[in-house]
Amino acid sequence: MKRKVLNTLLAGTIMSAMVAMGCMNVMAEETEAVTEAEATTEAGEEASSEAGEEAEDEENYDTGDASKDNPRNQDEIGESELLVVSFGTSYNDSRVATIGAIENAMEEAFPDYSVRRGFTSNIIIDHVKDRDGEVIDDVAEALDRAVANGVKTLVVQQTHLMNGLEYNDLSEELATYADAFDKIVLGEPLLTTDDDFNAVITAITDATAEYNDGETAICFMGHGTEAESNQVYSKMQEMLTAAGFEDYYVGTVEATPSLDDVLAAVGEKEYKKVVLEPLMVVAGDHANNDMAGDEEDTWKTAFENAGYEVTCVLRGLGEIEAIQDLYVAHAQAAVDSLAE
Repeated sequence: MKRKVLNTLLAGTIMSAMVAMGCMNVMAEETEAVTEAEATTEAGEEASSEAGEEAEDEENYDTGDASKDNPRNQDEIGESELLVVSFGTSYNDSRVATIGAIENAMEEAFPDYSVRRGFTSNIIIDHVKDRDGEVIDDVAEALDRAVANGVKTLVVQQTHLMNGLEYNDLSEELATYADAFDKIVLGEPLLTTDDDFNAVITAITDATAEYNDGETAICFMGHGTEAESNQVYSKMQEMLTAAGFEDYYVGTVEATPSLDDVLAAVGEKEYKKVVLEPLMVVAGDHANNDMAGDEEDTWKTAFENAGYEVTCVLRGLGEIEAIQDLYVAHAQAAVDSLAE
């Protein structure tokens, strides 16, 4: 019976996402890599397991103080747990300001639940552990911890942007734990319905309103994928334009709209300045290197070479309170579904 309840809940969640997003084989854009070699093996949200062998022992950049992060792997969970599942990031400051902030918002909104963390990227988990000594649970470890602590009601809220392969993998993994809990449910990712898109548009335009002066192109960089799910970026662009935000542009690192596409679109108007910001939950490797880096192939360099004054805003979506609220709303919907 428990497995039937879980599969029914998860099937309904997946089907609603498929209708909203228009595809099943979706890959999220938020992949986080800890080294350049790792980044070359990315595919959507998922990094190849071989990339772990490429991790470097030393870094030439400072990602912040890991001691400020709460890995949320404590025991004494109680009977009700809210497990927040993220791909993860090795950038310590961004992890605290984005994923940590979302988890804090969950804790405030759901005082009857113990909020815990699970990352889907073991590459990032291992890297943070080796470099900083911080231990973060992967999903299986987090679920095993919940079982060991006697959790009866488990709500799982992901921080991925889209329903994708990792969403399906997570659903399948949760199904294998169905008999371990009395109730279990999976919440929707950030961009599931048109209302979600509108809420995100409001959040990012409010957050960048100071730059919207008619002389500045405000460009958001997503990850991108060759999968059909890449349509979410063109949908975001269309909805931004339709809402009157004609100086806002959306592009991707890995797919289309590409950097060249965004450069061409911006070049059709007489802008003097360009603002670059990630359309990703965290401001990690892609934001710091592919977007704001000084190398020849970065977005920053490309726009500077085109004659624009460039400002890079290294702010992940997870830092924006309205985005945190949207994740909380999705978790609330999951909690409410348990009573149906």
